[in-house]
Amino acid sequence: MRLSEARIAPVPESEWTDEQRTVLEPFVAQDRLYNIFTTLAHSPKALRAFLVWGTYILTQSSLAPREREIVILRTGFLCKAGYEWAQHVRIGKRAGLTDSEIADIKIGPDAPSWTAHDAVLLRAVDELQQGRFISDATWKALRAFLTPQQCMDLVFIAAQYTQVSMILNTFGVQLDSDLTLDPDLRG
Repeated sequence: MRLSEARIAPVPESEWTDEQRTVLEPFVAQDRLYNIFTTLAHSPKALRAFLVWGTYILTQSSLAPREREIVILRTGFLCKAGYEWAQHVRIGKRAGLTDSEIADIKIGPDAPSWTAHDAVLLRAVDELQQGRFISDATWKALRAFLTPQQCMDLVFIAAQYTQVSMILNTFGVQLDSDLTLDPDLRG
């Protein structure tokens, strides 16, 4: 976590406007009222738009859930986004990632346990973070097992979670009460 307290505090339910309530009520109904949403509720129109793209990324993209979570977790780790990492560790486990694989995501594509397929996903994220571009060699390796749409979705996912990490880090969104900060993402 970059900040130990919020720069922009979540909007308490007792202070919600009608517009905020309209956007946040579905999360209340699903017991998913997370700090990210109540913080972004300061701008309900932006939150509504943010949710449309985020829903595509999380539920409609063409990457398999496990692959998607590898991309999200590596992006979150490289961005030092403790909130994002903590949320997606549990999502990643539901998608089939093991504790060992989650630990190896921190090491990156050169961890010896990765398959060639997983290593190239991680390498693509590293290249996007370092140079905002996937090299020809990595692109060719991706195309050996991903469709053009899946390659696009990999970039969309990494870009979305870079944005999310910037938002979380800069606004100081604090962990929800049921999450634990990874010690590698302190400070």
